[in-house]
Amino acid sequence: MALRRAILSAAIGVTALPLTASANAEPVARNWTAPAYRIYAQSLSDDIMAHHPELWSVTFHGVPPGTDKVYTMFAGSYPDRIGNPDDPDDVDVIVKGITSVDPRWHRHDARGKFVLQMPLRDRNGENIGLLVLAYRIGPEMHMGERDYFAAGTMLRDQLENRIPDYASLFAPAR
Repeated sequence: MALRRAILSAAIGVTALPLTASANAEPVARNWTAPAYRIYAQSLSDDIMAHHPELWSVTFHGVPPGTDKVYTMFAGSYPDRIGNPDDPDDVDVIVKGITSVDPRWHRHDARGKFVLQMPLRDRNGENIGLLVLAYRIGPEMHMGERDYFAAGTMLRDQLENRIPDYASLFAPAR
C-alpha cells in the first residue's frame, strides 16, 4: 500500500503524508496556516455538523488563496487537521472532478464510517474543490450504499447554493 501511494504521489506530483500521526511517528507537516479569523468555510462545516448528527465529519479541501498549487484541508470538523496536505485521492477528486465512494464496510476502523469524496461546487455549478463527508455506519443507521450516496450528494448540492465562489470560502465568517 505504501509503495502504491508513493508511486501515485510521484505520478501526480504531490507528497503523500499520513493525515494522522501515531504516537511514535513524526507529526504531519502542515502546508498551510489558516488566517487568525474564522473563515466562511469553517462556519459552513460547523453548520453542517450541527444539523447532521448522522455524520462523523465534514471537511473542505482545495488550494488556498496565495499558495502555489498547495492542496490542503482548509476547513472541517477536525480543526487540528486544518493545513494537512491532501492525499493523492483527494487531489484526484479536485483535479478530475470525480466522486469517490468508500463504504469501508469491512475495515477495522475504530468507528464504522461511509466516506464520500465529492467535487465541491459553487452556486454556478463550477467544481472548486473537494467536500469529504464521513457518515456513521452501524445497526442504528439503517442505510445502504445508495442511501449514503443520495444523502451526500443532496447535502453537497444544497451547499453549493451557499457558496458564491471559491474566494468566499476564505472570507471572514458572517
